[in-house]
Amino acid sequence: MLLTGDVGRLDEHGNLFVLDRKGHLITRGGANVYPAEVERVLRTLPGVAHSAVIGVPDPRLGERVAVAIEPEPGATLTRDVVVDHCVAHLARYKVPEVVVFVETLPRNAMGKVVVATLREAVATAVAAGAR
Repeated sequence: MLLTGDVGRLDEHGNLFVLDRKGHLITRGGANVYPAEVERVLRTLPGVAHSAVIGVPDPRLGERVAVAIEPEPGATLTRDVVVDHCVAHLARYKVPEVVVFVETLPRNAMGKVVVATLREAVATAVAAGAR
């Protein structure tokens, strides 16, 4: 057995589909939310250049779904537009409850989003009243 930290599924033909990284999994009220699934939906929303979905602590649910969005230049996205788009394409429990717009997502030298830095930025935004 090889443990990679990936979460996946096998279809009826034995094909493996990698869904996300185990450490990125959001548990909201006992239900699993894969950030990659929410990010795929957000890629179809005009005006979204990049997005990153994370879980934020919640005393009742365990975690809530949060998204940081890097808009395309000149885009006029709002929280309501983002949420409405997600409601149309995702199960309700997967829809981001916290939407934060950022100039740029924090990235490392490899171009990957630095989740720890992103969590801090989202926590700061939530403390300032973002929802």
